[in-house]
Amino acid sequence: MADRRTTSSRWWLPAGAGVASVIVFAGVGELAAALLASASSPFAVVGSLLIDLAPPWAKDAAIALFGTNDKAALLVGIGLVLLVVAAGAGVLEARRPPWGQVVFWVFGGVGVLAAVTRANASMLAFAPAALAAIAGVVTLRLLTQRLPGADVEPAVAGPPHAASGDDDERADAAGTAAIDRRRFLGWAGGAAAIGALAAMGGYALQAGSRAVTAVRQAIRLPDPVSSASIPAGAELDLDGLSPYVTPNAQFYRIDTALAVPAVEPANWSLRIHGDVEQEVVLTWDELLALPLEESVTTLACVSNEVGGGLIGNAVWLGYPIRELLATAVPSADADMVLSRSIDGFTASTPLEVLQDDRNAILAVGMNGEPLPAEHGFPVRMVVPGLYGYVSATKWVTELEVTRFDAASAYWTDRGWSERGPIKLQSRIDVPRQGQGLSAGPVVVAGVAWHQHVGVAAVDVQVDDGPWQPAALATAVSDDTWVQWSFDWDATSGSHTLRVRATGADGEVQTSKRQGVVPDGATGLHSRDVNVG
Repeated sequence: MADRRTTSSRWWLPAGAGVASVIVFAGVGELAAALLASASSPFAVVGSLLIDLAPPWAKDAAIALFGTNDKAALLVGIGLVLLVVAAGAGVLEARRPPWGQVVFWVFGGVGVLAAVTRANASMLAFAPAALAAIAGVVTLRLLTQRLPGADVEPAVAGPPHAASGDDDERADAAGTAAIDRRRFLGWAGGAAAIGALAAMGGYALQAGSRAVTAVRQAIRLPDPVSSASIPAGAELDLDGLSPYVTPNAQFYRIDTALAVPAVEPANWSLRIHGDVEQEVVLTWDELLALPLEESVTTLACVSNEVGGGLIGNAVWLGYPIRELLATAVPSADADMVLSRSIDGFTASTPLEVLQDDRNAILAVGMNGEPLPAEHGFPVRMVVPGLYGYVSATKWVTELEVTRFDAASAYWTDRGWSERGPIKLQSRIDVPRQGQGLSAGPVVVAGVAWHQHVGVAAVDVQVDDGPWQPAALATAVSDDTWVQWSFDWDATSGSHTLRVRATGADGEVQTSKRQGVVPDGATGLHSRDVNVG
């Protein structure tokens, strides 16, 4: 009789068992999260844990590579790692049981740990990952028990008189093995299908986020007591130039929330506490009843490279934070406000910035509509002049008045500077990098910003020639960017265009190159173009 070998020695069938099992794991986790603890999806909580644990260089690398798609890239990466490790777990379970099951228990344990350590974790936060682990282990055991028991080696030549009987026996065995393989693949495919259906069911049952979306769409914000006016001269209306007001759908999003929090306005409140004479608690209805003001403010991310797109300008509706702080009466020695998001993120903002005359607000509206969920609905902070990591807390629920030497925030704990004032910067939007141009008149245009100071001038340099003044559009306020344009008589050849801005305080934008860590990038933006 020919030698036989167990199917477990062939890696692809047990690997398939592992992959099918992890699909069940993921599907049950998503379904259980939808039913029991919507904020505790294993994918979301593990991804959020990885974001929290990632060193600053990893965060910068992710933003540099993927931009605002960094969260999608992280989820895809987690999924790929799970598939590869699960395939290995299937092979391990077939050859060295129960070690493949141990891998799935580790998956579940990591998910449980990530869920229960999140801010505002519910009592059932552990359940989705725990149930996912049970489902994954049971599936893996059942599938590995159904692996075909044997596979047959190719026929070995023998004496002519024995060939017929041996061939028949081998043919029968091979046929049986093929049937077993097909049966196993049916089991594995069915398990994977069940897992996929469970995941889709979990998505369909995520009624919480959809209910919040419906509530948001039904909200009619009150009219502001003072409206923001944008003169026609603020918008140059040039093809390729960033619009003066950034549409909500195009506004950059950088935060630590892998899953966007679904916050019911009726359940939202803001607590102002800490080193204050009187603690203040503000509800949604109370906030909307206050005299809300419109203001135009440019927001920028500290991870924005020179010439980058992690910046946007919007019309915000909200209430001045300084008025709420005045009601709470901070102590004389307090110098910082630690804001906290519903998902646990914190930002440290200098107290004096929230008390001066700038439009630092609790925002409820963005460009004429309630805040989009991704941008902090129902309430976020908007503070002109500071990078978002120390000021622009989304889904904000707490303002703790304290001191820089007594408390620290999420990103300052990870090596970023405490205060984060936005640096004087400018950018070329048109022409595009490497764009082919025709000799003759060419319009060079872009934006410049120096929040809470203002931009006095913008200059353009062609190659190593003299700096030449650009024309500025109408400035709406010192807290917004300004568009600029420069008429260039382009000559044939390759050219480098550079831009620099001068602030209203006389500061000239530095040419010294610095990366984003620890307090924002510096340097001059340039574009290389070819003129035919």
